[in-house]
Amino acid sequence: MLAFEAAGSAVELSALDIVLWGVLPYVMVVLLVGGLIWRYKYDQFGWTTRSSQLYESRLLRIASPLFHFGLLAVIAGHFFGLVIPMVWTQAVGMSQEFYHFNALLVGGVAGVGTLGGIILLIYRRRTTGPVFMATTNNDKTMYVVLTAAIVFGLWTTLASVFEGEHGHNYRETVAPWFRSLFVFQPDIAAMAAAPFSFHLHTLVGMTLFVIWPFTRLVHAFTAPFHYLFRPYIVYRSRDRDASGAGAAARSSGTAARRGWSAVGTRDRDTRNR
Repeated sequence: MLAFEAAGSAVELSALDIVLWGVLPYVMVVLLVGGLIWRYKYDQFGWTTRSSQLYESRLLRIASPLFHFGLLAVIAGHFFGLVIPMVWTQAVGMSQEFYHFNALLVGGVAGVGTLGGIILLIYRRRTTGPVFMATTNNDKTMYVVLTAAIVFGLWTTLASVFEGEHGHNYRETVAPWFRSLFVFQPDIAAMAAAPFSFHLHTLVGMTLFVIWPFTRLVHAFTAPFHYLFRPYIVYRSRDRDASGAGAAARSSGTAARRGWSAVGTRDRDTRNR
């Protein structure tokens, strides 16, 4: 056992603490990155959500946006709470009480929304025959781990509500540990000082990232954000083309067929250069 100071109190570290909070995070990153490389190299055609919208769309139109937008809010909350140090928010005049209130309000709403979305998605998958038939054991494992991560994250949020001002401040333990991983000097003592609920949530979260490349969740790394900014795709033009097919037709003495002059798009023209 090793004794360290964390969050103002002495913490005794065991070999398990060192493995869980000093070694396992880097193993998780290696598996995540290595899995993504392997999947892209050997299973590009499987890099998809395997959409089941054709089988059922009524519930999907509700559940999918609820889950995805809720998850985006959850990710933003994690980034703000784990990456931005507490001294920075205090330096701009944000008190701990104000931060705590907003974190609980936004985090609670985002967590409930995400959980509601995943429950609807699971219900849809279980009660819609064709969708359930297309569900693999891989999907079932992914849903279990993903739901567990959401539930345990919401648990830590609600626990802070009931504990009030005596609740654990994760910005003094979990957040310093998280930031220390990026400089390869893991603050194991800080994470070891956190309550069991945070330990459980973190372990389930790391498990989720380990299996991520091997499930349908891999589509998150190729989200088509450029679709939001690309122009409309014009397949055919009904105007006579002064060049290309029209010019070729005139030079050969034949009339160009109206409405069948191929035109390019900015994406395709740029790619062909």
